[in-house]
Amino acid sequence: MLKWILTLVIAIFLLGIVAPHLARFIRFGKLPGDMAFRFRGRTYSFPFASVIIFSLLLWLVSRLI
Repeated sequence: MLKWILTLVIAIFLLGIVAPHLARFIRFGKLPGDMAFRFRGRTYSFPFASVIIFSLLLWLVSRLI
């Protein structure tokens, strides 16, 4: 159990470091169907289309493995 928790913490840490750099190339959140709102100086984004596409890609990869 401890091994799984440690693996999960390391994976989340690495994704937190890598995700902003990958966002420049992937354009996550900039597809048609993704929404962004500015409210009181903050930007809130709702990447509906990006999440659906990402989920479908993960599903395909899991089916192939």
